[in-house]
Amino acid sequence: MKSEPEEFSIDDLQAMPEQTEHWDGVRNYQARNMMRDQMKIGDLVFFYHSNCQTPGIVGIMKVVRESYPDFTAFDVNDKHYDAKSDPDQPRWFMVDIQFVRKLDRTISLTELKTCPELETMPLVCRGNRLSIMPVTQQQWDFILSLEDKG
Repeated sequence: MKSEPEEFSIDDLQAMPEQTEHWDGVRNYQARNMMRDQMKIGDLVFFYHSNCQTPGIVGIMKVVRESYPDFTAFDVNDKHYDAKSDPDQPRWFMVDIQFVRKLDRTISLTELKTCPELETMPLVCRGNRLSIMPVTQQQWDFILSLEDKG
């Protein structure tokens, strides 16, 4: 899951009460479907900082509440408001995530792109990166192995 650190960072998550927050504002159907249909309580998730000096994976969090309607879509005063979203048939969903740990170092997108083991990972092979992308167990394990190789 990615977020711009100016918007919401790994440090912001760590500072939240119980180090837990809802992941709101996802307004892409493919990303929404992954969050709504695939993310389960206990799933571990990489926290990725985007649109910053060094985009990359900065930490790990876990899903602590499965998908439910994204209430920000119904709030006219919220930046994620969607006039077409209906509380009786919600269009957008969110999950709650909890801080697990920061990585010892940022594993940059530049570094990830150099790894043949990750060539099929959507993060490195798509020009337009979704805010939520799947990671296989093999990719997860390989990325964590890079943490100590910095």
